[in-house]
Amino acid sequence: MTQSPRDDHALAARLARDAGRLLLEVREEVGFADADALRKAGDMRSHERLAAALAEHRPGDAVLSEEGKDDPARLDADRVWIVDPLDGTREFAEEGRADWAVHVALWRSGGLAAGAVALPARGVTLRTAPDGALVEPWDGSAGRALRVLEPAPGRLRVAVSRTRPPAFVEALADRVEAEVELVPIGSAGAKICAVLLGEVDAYVHAGGQYEWDSAAPVAVALAAGAHVSRVDGAAPRYNQEDPRLPDILVCHPVSASMLLTGIRDVGAVPPS
Repeated sequence: MTQSPRDDHALAARLARDAGRLLLEVREEVGFADADALRKAGDMRSHERLAAALAEHRPGDAVLSEEGKDDPARLDADRVWIVDPLDGTREFAEEGRADWAVHVALWRSGGLAAGAVALPARGVTLRTAPDGALVEPWDGSAGRALRVLEPAPGRLRVAVSRTRPPAFVEALADRVEAEVELVPIGSAGAKICAVLLGEVDAYVHAGGQYEWDSAAPVAVALAAGAHVSRVDGAAPRYNQEDPRLPDILVCHPVSASMLLTGIRDVGAVPPS
């Protein structure tokens, strides 16, 4: 059966939310005493839930999942779901932390076509829609349109990794023409969502990620009007033979030129 784009947006959101609810149950069942056991249980059970749902609802589509076997047949497929069943396993296994996520994205005919990021501990999903992006609470209240906010003049809050912030970011903070505050946040999805929700103004990363770390939040960011690029300014590409996608910049378009210039000036752009 041919699926409409509208169906893909809705399915991505539903699968991310359902996997997120399962992860909250896993936290309750397993507890926090053994962090490694909790992380493993969360990764596997969320992966199994998403894989089963995609096999049921989109049996003809390929899947690239962090926890699954990479089938090279995806490279010839017209539709590929790129999923991270649990983005931010460290934070998931820490009691009280909410900066972890579930990512579900659809790549179709050369580009990202739909995406959803569930923030289960916050009870909300950020997702694409046919005419933009939405924030949907899980409590049944009405969702709202999502648009990236312009930063306050002279100030820039930049999301960075809690545990391994890129060394160049502090140098970057000294180069740009703004007062920069570095804000540690857990998962990549949580960082990009923080940009879209106006909690920070930018996310810049270089030093190691994969397609599943950014596909879904990038899909939502683009739908919300954000600038998204590699740190050299090029557009990120998905469903590549090598799924490594080590760097990313997400911000309001007004900040992009300043940040890309600063990144270049501190020598953080990898050689071509």
